[in-house]
Amino acid sequence: MSDWLSADVLVNGLRLHYYRTSGARPPVVLAHGATDDGLCWTALARVLESDYDVIMPDARGHGLSAAPTEGYDAATQAADLAGLIQALDLERPVVIGHSMGARTALYLAAGYPDLVRGVGLEDPPFWHPNAQPDEAERAARLARLRQAATESRQLDRATLIARCREQNPAWSMAEVEPWAAAKQRVSPQFLAALGAPEPTPWWEVLPRVRCPLLLITGDPERGAIVTPETAAEAVRRQPRLQVVRIAGAGHSVRRDRFGPYLEAIRSFLATV
Repeated sequence: MSDWLSADVLVNGLRLHYYRTSGARPPVVLAHGATDDGLCWTALARVLESDYDVIMPDARGHGLSAAPTEGYDAATQAADLAGLIQALDLERPVVIGHSMGARTALYLAAGYPDLVRGVGLEDPPFWHPNAQPDEAERAARLARLRQAATESRQLDRATLIARCREQNPAWSMAEVEPWAAAKQRVSPQFLAALGAPEPTPWWEVLPRVRCPLLLITGDPERGAIVTPETAAEAVRRQPRLQVVRIAGAGHSVRRDRFGPYLEAIRSFLATV
């Protein structure tokens, strides 16, 4: 990424770092998932940069951005992203997010409708309204996530890369190397705040979005969060939502099946 801009911007009193391919092209903002960071979008950005000005921020508590002790809820992270768009004077970008970043993109589109042209959601943390994890299940899942993230921060880069390649043989090195780097940079402050409940659930936020929406998910048996039943419920609540399910992919859809994922993203970008 030596030819990309790497800079900071002050947003909501917080220093946020971002990477930008630049150029007089339509802007696309990529919002990463929990424990990833902006450069985890490198493979996608390399493909899109000839046609789009791609902006990849590090969310608070990730990458090279500041790491406060609070503000990791969806509404605050959406305000961060809105502030970034305004500070960089981006003209109604399309925002594509993965997991936590997809949640942020959804709340951004609902709360700041004039700022975005369209939103792509890669396997967001959408559990069916009638099948929410109980407290014990939720606590156990968060404990596993914190433990895994804490252990990853303590490993050297080569070990992390080797482990990732063993567990995810379909991932290209363009995905593995930024993934490993991000795991070493995620902050303890974010990990401590991980899993704070949201006051407004996704199914109440989704109907408020007025821009074009794309939901990309994979196979639940491979780790995808969004089930076919949840996707159907999302469409019922927001009929303008387009759903693409990519077989053979888990939670990290683009890493598992980059070709079909890219096809879905390009098709969506061409329509908004």
